[in-house]
Amino acid sequence: MKKNREFHTFRGYQLQKEEQRQMTASMEDYLEMIYRLSKNEGYVRVQQLADHLHVQAPSVTKIVQKLAAAGLLDYQKYGLIQLTEKGKTMGSFLLERHMVIENFLRIIGVDEELILKDTEMIEHHLSTNAVQKIKLLFQFMRLNPEILALFQQYTAGEDE
Repeated sequence: MKKNREFHTFRGYQLQKEEQRQMTASMEDYLEMIYRLSKNEGYVRVQQLADHLHVQAPSVTKIVQKLAAAGLLDYQKYGLIQLTEKGKTMGSFLLERHMVIENFLRIIGVDEELILKDTEMIEHHLSTNAVQKIKLLFQFMRLNPEILALFQQYTAGEDE
């Protein structure tokens, strides 16, 4: 069985991915944060979202309107933002993807002050298959602390 070994530039892979999905990385970030914030109350407000994402309210409104047009949330101007069932499913997936990468980076010893930045830089560029494999490797390492300890020994002093 022949594997696909056709190489592209980074931008070429980006273009392929953009063709396959309708959501931008920014839209994914907004949806993930809406999911996080709405877990307790069932809704979120524009200003609340702006504060958590460190952006201006007009930027939130623009993206929220796009997410609403995609059927991922319900939003009335100056009203509450509520996820649809489709939005909840996608938000849950995005949060899990984020947590898998964040936890993996933590367990392999990435500096704590870099973990959030690195997670954000990585999460939008991995296939679902790659995220699943990272999740399995993370679980394997947690279930086999002796292997994790060997890895930590191997990398000790590497940052000095």
